[in-house]
Amino acid sequence: MSRKPMAAIVVVMVAIMGYIVVGSMARVRKQCEVCIEFNGGRRCAKGAGADDKEAKQGAQTAACGVLAQGMDETIRCQNARPVTATCSTS
Repeated sequence: MSRKPMAAIVVVMVAIMGYIVVGSMARVRKQCEVCIEFNGGRRCAKGAGADDKEAKQGAQTAACGVLAQGMDETIRCQNARPVTATCSTS
């Protein structure tokens, strides 16, 4: 393949990747930090999303990933009430 078609392919791929990154970041409007107590442990994690609910859910999922073992515990942890939840606009 000559240089011109290869350069065009690279430019198109970089443009597509940039569009994906910028598009995904445009939705992030809220950031939350959630602290969960589960099975005798405590973990705080941060999450981001379009609104408070989505950001809290992401943070709780991250915290429960460390605290819970197995699917049953993960579900119970994700349904547990957070000890603290603090949100801000990004």
